[in-house]
Amino acid sequence: MQFCHRLPDSMAIYKSTDGGKTWTPFQFYSTECKNIYSREPNVQISKHNEQEALCTDAHALAPLANRIAFATLEGRPSSFEFEKSPVLQDWVTASDIRIVFNRLSPDQAELYGLTNDLGANLTDLDVIKQRYYYSMGELAVGGRCKCNGHSSRCVLDKMGKYTCDCKHNTAGAECERCKPFHYDRPWARATSDSAHECVPCNCNLHAKKCRFSMDLYRLSGYKSGGVCVNCKHNTAGRNCHYCKPGFYRDSSRPITHRKVCKSCNCHPVGSLSKSCNQTSGQCICKPGVTGLTCNRCAKGYQQSQSPVNPCIPILTDVRSFPVAPKEKCGKCRVVPKRMNQKKFCRRDYAVAVSILSREQTNGWIKFRVLIENVFKSKMGSLASRRGEQTLWVSFSSLACKCPKVRVGRKYFLQGRNTSNDPNRPGLSLDNHSIMLEWSDDLMEKIDRFARRERRGQCPMRRKMVS
Repeated sequence: MQFCHRLPDSMAIYKSTDGGKTWTPFQFYSTECKNIYSREPNVQISKHNEQEALCTDAHALAPLANRIAFATLEGRPSSFEFEKSPVLQDWVTASDIRIVFNRLSPDQAELYGLTNDLGANLTDLDVIKQRYYYSMGELAVGGRCKCNGHSSRCVLDKMGKYTCDCKHNTAGAECERCKPFHYDRPWARATSDSAHECVPCNCNLHAKKCRFSMDLYRLSGYKSGGVCVNCKHNTAGRNCHYCKPGFYRDSSRPITHRKVCKSCNCHPVGSLSKSCNQTSGQCICKPGVTGLTCNRCAKGYQQSQSPVNPCIPILTDVRSFPVAPKEKCGKCRVVPKRMNQKKFCRRDYAVAVSILSREQTNGWIKFRVLIENVFKSKMGSLASRRGEQTLWVSFSSLACKCPKVRVGRKYFLQGRNTSNDPNRPGLSLDNHSIMLEWSDDLMEKIDRFARRERRGQCPMRRKMVS
């Protein structure tokens, strides 16, 4: 500040960082610091109060001088490490400067025969304002755009305001943030030692957006904190570096390739999941099923018609066993030629079952069946409700095809409640059982028999006497 005449005794410099909305003291000049500004003169600044405005009477030490120069960092301990001091960087930041004159110089006041004491009345002060003024020949404010070290020049934006020409992958009017997709490490001010350049996220060309995670940044040893958002091309992960469920990595292509992830194509019946091994593409197969996509039965297994167990163990062909000739098989009462009301009423239970699987054990064939419908069931019957159940059929009966049972087929089954063999828990097929292959005509007939029995229309059992 270059004055044309004597300097004012007391003046204050204020700064604003929000375009003049609020003001903060920058520096005070006065020979009466305590009386005018309620501050001790020439207080020594430490690192604990570096953002405090000083009051000094240094300008009065050279009464013939007509120039005041204010250095914003003078006397601030951290000024030698300015790049590493966010406190001082904020201290020197301003959008506007205001200078307020609070007290006349003593010699000019005496020249006009006026008092300069604080006790002067309002009339005297009004006269002073009318007859006395300050003449400033030059006011120079040196500064630069605040670009946080990420730019060396400012340019005019579309609104006619100066904005930083940001480098180091930064953005904003003051380069105060990282530009989009450059969030792999946090933003920081540039220094002479390091540019603190914003680093792009590593999404392997499968995403265009990312975000920063401080937790991941710490876990990585402060190296990488970017998390990719909306990975494309069937990829997943913080870096879109592996395939999402249902896909696996094609080792013949680089991770950045658009078709690096191939569909598992797991068979909907033979596999337990749609997902597969990320490296080999091997699906998780059900028991007895094999193949990369679980699309065929393993050795020693054969295909069934059950979606639960599509492949079942192959049993030794019954024809390879020594069995009695056909004339020794006798009449098969389990598979009657006709089904009538009398036969329906004489059994304790009547159900419709689907054959899920079978296995051979100790001369018996053990079938795992699913009871789908219950037409009748007496107290204590094992076939009293729907669900899975076990059905035992002797090997000799199957050898005579009495009955002929196939996995995956549906049958009508009737029998009587008998004591269970502890070695064969479940339902057993004997001479009192009936087993017929299911059909629509049979279903209508069974429904009719069941309704008649509920109405009490079953034939009476007669006891033969000699």
